[in-house]
Amino acid sequence: MQKSKASADELIALILQGIEEVKGNDISLLDLRDIENTVCDYFIICNGTSNTHVNAIVGSIRKTVSKAISDKPWHVEGEDNAEWVLMDYVNIVVHVFQKNIREYYDIEGLWGDAKVTEVESSLNQ
Repeated sequence: MQKSKASADELIALILQGIEEVKGNDISLLDLRDIENTVCDYFIICNGTSNTHVNAIVGSIRKTVSKAISDKPWHVEGEDNAEWVLMDYVNIVVHVFQKNIREYYDIEGLWGDAKVTEVESSLNQ
C-alpha cells in the first residue's frame, strides 16, 4: 500500500524546519493560490550568508523532508554556484538565495499580488 501524499501544510512545516535547523535567514512564505496561471501554490523564500550556507540549507531541507515523509524535490537547480537554488516540490517551490542575489531579483516584488507571510524563526528569538 502506497503511503498517502503529505499535505501542503505538512510539507511547508517540514521545509521551514529544514531551513531553521541550519539558521536560514529572512524566511517568507508567498501564497500564490489566488493568482491566476501560477505554476505552483506556494513559494518559500529564504537566504543564506554564503554559498556554503545556501548549500547547507538545501541539504537540510532535503534531509528533513525525506526523513519525515520520504519525499524528494522533483527538480533542483542552481546548486553549482549556490547563489540561488530552486527546489521544486511541485506545489511548493523553495528559493534559497544569497542575500545580495535575493535583493537583486526581488521575487517578493515580482509576485506583489501574493499573500506574504514573514516567518519568525524560533531559533533567532
